Amino acid sequence: MKKTASVYPILIAVVLCICCSSCKKEGGITQYDPLETNSVVSTTVDRTIIPNDVPASSPKIKSSDVSLFSQYGYGKWHYGLGLPYEKRLDLMPTGYSATSPQNAASLLRFFAITDIHITDKESPAQAIFFSPYAGANGISCYAPLMLYSTHVLNAAIQTINALSRQHKFDFGIALGDMINNSQYNELRWFIDILDGKTINPDSGTKDDPVKGPGNDYQDEFHAEGLDVSIPWYATLGNHDHFWMGSKPMNDKIRQVMTGGTLLQLGNIFTDPDAMSKSTFSMGALDGSTLYGDIIGSGTVASMGNLPTIAPDPDRRAVTTTVLMNEFSNSTTLPRGHGFIQSDARNKFGACYSFEPKSDVPLKVIVLDDTEDESDVPGPSGIYGYGSLGNGRYDWLLAQLQAGQSEGKLMVIGAHVPIGVASGTPLGWYNNADEAALIKKLKEYPNLILWMSGHRHLNTVTAFKSDDTGHPENGFWEVETKSLREFPQQFRTFTIVRNTDNTVSIFATNVDPDVKDGSFAAISRSYAIASNQTYGMMEPPLSTGSVSYNAELVKQLTVDMQNKIKTCGTLLKK
Repeated sequence: MKKTASVYPILIAVVLCICCSSCKKEGGITQYDPLETNSVVSTTVDRTIIPNDVPASSPKIKSSDVSLFSQYGYGKWHYGLGLPYEKRLDLMPTGYSATSPQNAASLLRFFAITDIHITDKESPAQAIFFSPYAGANGISCYAPLMLYSTHVLNAAIQTINALSRQHKFDFGIALGDMINNSQYNELRWFIDILDGKTINPDSGTKDDPVKGPGNDYQDEFHAEGLDVSIPWYATLGNHDHFWMGSKPMNDKIRQVMTGGTLLQLGNIFTDPDAMSKSTFSMGALDGSTLYGDIIGSGTVASMGNLPTIAPDPDRRAVTTTVLMNEFSNSTTLPRGHGFIQSDARNKFGACYSFEPKSDVPLKVIVLDDTEDESDVPGPSGIYGYGSLGNGRYDWLLAQLQAGQSEGKLMVIGAHVPIGVASGTPLGWYNNADEAALIKKLKEYPNLILWMSGHRHLNTVTAFKSDDTGHPENGFWEVETKSLREFPQQFRTFTIVRNTDNTVSIFATNVDPDVKDGSFAAISRSYAIASNQTYGMMEPPLSTGSVSYNAELVKQLTVDMQNKIKTCGTLLKK
């Protein structure tokens, strides 16, 4: 990438190393400790992260004014009180007592990560130009936290390992948008971090904003890798197989991705033919600069000579088939992480099911509910809606019927949620199809949970039974925040058998634990500042946090009560 003016070494040391407990000096060069986390980790039940208010005297700055964040009080935070579980009885019949049943045995414990959006910040095929014009959604086009997406995932995996040492996870699942722009190098970074490989988060020409190894966001680091005893599974998201999660790939984008010329488009918000136009240059981030300065973004006619960047063949776009096959090129288990199934009759490679524990009658149904390239785009022209076309709806119903007939509890993992954002690219544009799906799901009383990402929100939705005489026909939906944007969280789920005819689902938010001064800690600061500059700070709960922990109670059928009454690990009283 073309170099810009160099930064002063003193400034670099101040930015990266003030109060940095994870750095050390070797030969006068600041070295970075690749261990992002502390030795003891917590969840939001123990403590929460509270952003500091930006001082009233501070000017309003842009998200790209990264060098000014600290000076004007953007991106600062402190720890707040822990957030206890809210016991939710929405699905239970009127008069149900919340005090009589006791948690008896743990049936299953797992973690879910979603929307990490591993990003090649130097890709020439991004949408940075549109960030000022997309309102709060501009954060999806550009945010300085893009520099540290690999480090945040590494910190999350280290935190998961620490939590598993305290209480073993049975499995983990990624609920889609594992990568940002459907690029091969982004995909390899995601898989290799889970596998514990050496990560080079720099694409194109080797950049070194801070001279020396291990001391800037472009330097190689060795990922810890997920504990090999924890199997993990993958779910397809819209960013995993569409350009920026919004448009099908075409030859123009594919050529730009691997080349050195920046992508040029028309107005994707108003022009149906925008992908073939060359009105605006999308820009890229200069990986040779301390703050990843934006270059080459603007109106082409007024820009003169546009900058070029170093080509990289590993930026190539991946098809859905190539993406799924790449998960078999992994050292962690299971092979293919769900995308390779032993049943040759399964025609839907991104849809599959598995049973995580042989002694617990429960199956997880992993559902690709993103739009297909052959779908007609929704009213916005964006391919980010929920969809179950091309046979996937029938496949889902067959899975549910089999689980019900076999007497198994069921959990659905999908990228796009249901019943919460109808008619928008964050939901399903066909309201009738969505309503029919929800009604059909209530015919399977063994379905206890639908979990998803996509909206980058922490929410819980109760889908109550339509038949008051059969409350067991309701189910819960739990959405989880993005690992990319503040508060950069994942969730743990613990399914517990109770002493009455119910189960409880404990849904817990977790902030990746980060050492002061680590790259993951810098990313947290940038994530908070990005929300502040884009006007995206959510109204806090009573604790001052945007996290949400809940115990979700669900009634079972008599058959399932009898089937699980001796299952699970007994809990201490």
